Amino acid sequence: MSAPAIPLRLTAPAPGWTAEADVVVVGSGIAGLTVALRYAELDPAAKVLVVTKDVLSSGSTRWAQGGIAAVLDPRDTPEEHLNDTLLAGVGLCDVGAVRTLVTEGPGALRRLMARGARFDRTPDGELQLTREGGHRRRRIVHAGGDATGAEVQRALVEAVRAGSIEVIEHALVLDLLKDARGRARGVTLHVMGEGARDGVGAVLARAVVLATGGMGQVYAATTNPVVSTGDGVALALRAGAVVRDIEFVQFHPTVLWLGEGSTGQQPLISEAVRGEGAFLIDHAGNRFMTDVHELADLAPRDVVAKAIMRTMRATGRAHVFLDGRHFGRERWETRFPTIYAVCREHGIDPATEPIPVSPAAHYASGGVRTDLRGRTSIDGLYACGEVACTGVHGANRLASNSLLEGLVFAERIAEDIHRVRPEPGEPVESQAAPGLADPRIRPRIQAHMSTGASVLRSRESLLTTARALREARWTPVEVPACTESWEVTNLLTVATLLTGAAAARLETRGSHWREDYDTRDDNEWLGHLDVTLTEEGPRMTYTPHGDAMPPRLAQELTAAGLDPAEVDALIDRALAEDLQEAGDVTSLATIPAGQSSSADVVARKDGVVAGLAVAEAVFVRLGAGRSERRAKDGERVRAGDVLMTVEGPTRALLTAERTALNLLTHLSGVATLTGRWVEAISGTTARVRDSRKTLPGLRSLEKYAVRCGGGVNHRMSLSDAALIKDNHVVAAGGVAEAFRAVRERYPELPIEVEVDRLDQLEAVLDEGAAEILLDNFTIEDTARAVQVVKNRAKNRVALEASGGLTLESARDVAETGVEYLAVGALTHSAPALDIALDLRG
Repeated sequence: MSAPAIPLRLTAPAPGWTAEADVVVVGSGIAGLTVALRYAELDPAAKVLVVTKDVLSSGSTRWAQGGIAAVLDPRDTPEEHLNDTLLAGVGLCDVGAVRTLVTEGPGALRRLMARGARFDRTPDGELQLTREGGHRRRRIVHAGGDATGAEVQRALVEAVRAGSIEVIEHALVLDLLKDARGRARGVTLHVMGEGARDGVGAVLARAVVLATGGMGQVYAATTNPVVSTGDGVALALRAGAVVRDIEFVQFHPTVLWLGEGSTGQQPLISEAVRGEGAFLIDHAGNRFMTDVHELADLAPRDVVAKAIMRTMRATGRAHVFLDGRHFGRERWETRFPTIYAVCREHGIDPATEPIPVSPAAHYASGGVRTDLRGRTSIDGLYACGEVACTGVHGANRLASNSLLEGLVFAERIAEDIHRVRPEPGEPVESQAAPGLADPRIRPRIQAHMSTGASVLRSRESLLTTARALREARWTPVEVPACTESWEVTNLLTVATLLTGAAAARLETRGSHWREDYDTRDDNEWLGHLDVTLTEEGPRMTYTPHGDAMPPRLAQELTAAGLDPAEVDALIDRALAEDLQEAGDVTSLATIPAGQSSSADVVARKDGVVAGLAVAEAVFVRLGAGRSERRAKDGERVRAGDVLMTVEGPTRALLTAERTALNLLTHLSGVATLTGRWVEAISGTTARVRDSRKTLPGLRSLEKYAVRCGGGVNHRMSLSDAALIKDNHVVAAGGVAEAFRAVRERYPELPIEVEVDRLDQLEAVLDEGAAEILLDNFTIEDTARAVQVVKNRAKNRVALEASGGLTLESARDVAETGVEYLAVGALTHSAPALDIALDLRG
């Protein structure tokens, strides 16, 4: 007999009271309070309601020690912050999300300071910046030495109290309310205690923002507060939202070890301690990180956590040590007063002895899937902060990016709600069968998760954990509807899906470490695991990484002489231009979210095709699940030929259509025009080649298209060869002077010289030019130039005809004996080849 399914609704009494708001924000950390404050600024007349599980000043934010990462040093750049974040995320960060974070982050941080947050400064008034693991620059601002979160929370709470934002404290959110069309319409919640509002109630709102923090309490030992029971993720799952990459749970490497069997919230030893020079040692005093990573003790968190676990396993010890004795007592007391006090409370003096540390559950890099505006897969439901998966963190969060993410995306959510102004209908009652787990199983869940789905994972440990979680659903007694049973149901829901995703991902990547699959596998696992909850149970879908080109496409482009990273960057820019903030509004309005289709890419005119791999990469980027080529680049195709078939979500195909066809039709137009020129001079020894008359950013692709059409490429850049033209001759005082100047400075570089009269040939040949460009020569003068070169040149000299060429005169020019016909029009003004996307059915 199978265990009961995970409930799609919590058993709870009918709401005994109702409140209404324009926006309801669930959570009172940096993400939730920033959404509330920003929306109140945008719409002062709006009613904004904040619901928090504890008091307003509680939550995960106040426990953050290290700080907030942002580019504030003039020597630092957003690009460096982006690169550090991408490196830590091990291939799964959304580049667009990270770029949003690092470019908008400094401004968001300054606005936080304008709200009253006070950060530590140098004696001359500048912000103090420190480093943490994975950062190659000092870019972490902090407050009170190691009490950044507490200061941020204080400032935001005071700002909320000073405004008109309403707050309901001691309220546990239960389930999402939706209208008949499935749009978010509010939440049900339970207020603990007595007052004007107590017991189960409902808040009706036009938009719902989840900012409920993490789910660290699913493990026996965690840095998370007791309220972090995964309530937001569980609510979203029950509502039908997509949760992404839930298996990537970051274990902070340096948590104060309190002895065997210690459970619950554990004291964190901030990464900033290592940023200021402390280092890890084993029981013999060996600095084991120096041989593990180039950044040693400041390597990304997953690297450090794994190294600690390996060291503990090798030495048979339950912990390692963090050594900061060289700081001295005064520095400990001034730079890290909170950590120093906590250590002293537990009988450890960091000034005289190393601190015992071991990894503990710290941060969920995955969560409720959102876009760059915080929108989830349910209209009107937003998610922000640790509960969300924005794409910023990938497989492993970079230190101190979490508070910044909360700031940046909270502001974006407020602005999106204000712009869209959702108008859902009246709430309808859910027909899903309710259910609850027995609160007595909470320690069992935590123990099994810490044993089998923690830092070290394997098929055997995960299957054992999954079996134990299934068995835990059974209970011999009727479970009362109360806070304890609601929380444990959330924990069981999150634990079950986390374990299932960890078992499905057969590789080691970032914070997901499989002992039986101990290497990263980009061929099979460069993608995301998206989970939804159905009446039949969890449903998991593998989604190729949006910013990652499939290896076969990357290999194809590389073989064609193209850089896959450059093509990816081009697609980034093209999609950014096309999609803007609201996305493809027509497709969003007219196409149901779950609809899938097949579509054919069809030639409407005869021509030569080029850029099929690039177009396919666009479709894949936006979610096409399958594609099949019917033609190859460089082939001549007929009107009506199907070049490629793509399958996937209908919205994705139509959103990708314009960007993919913009590139494909242009490149195919270049190849087609090149083919006509090649055909015009066939049978001669001359070849058709291009120039640098290319569109910005498209040079390598346009020159590739020329090759597809049968032409050859000239210079890719101004550095490939020296090309002396008339203006250079004027500036240098003569062609000979210009030639000698180049030869003296770049003795190994090929030198080409452009001439526009026959009488210039003698001087150029005297200097030893390897290539001469005949600019706007008549056919007769071109023939004479060929003869002069044959008679005078001691070494081989290539002649190129350029300027004034036409398809009609091409053969006559080629028959003079020149080696090349240079045609700038190939890339500069080739008409696009008519190609379309036809949706089947």
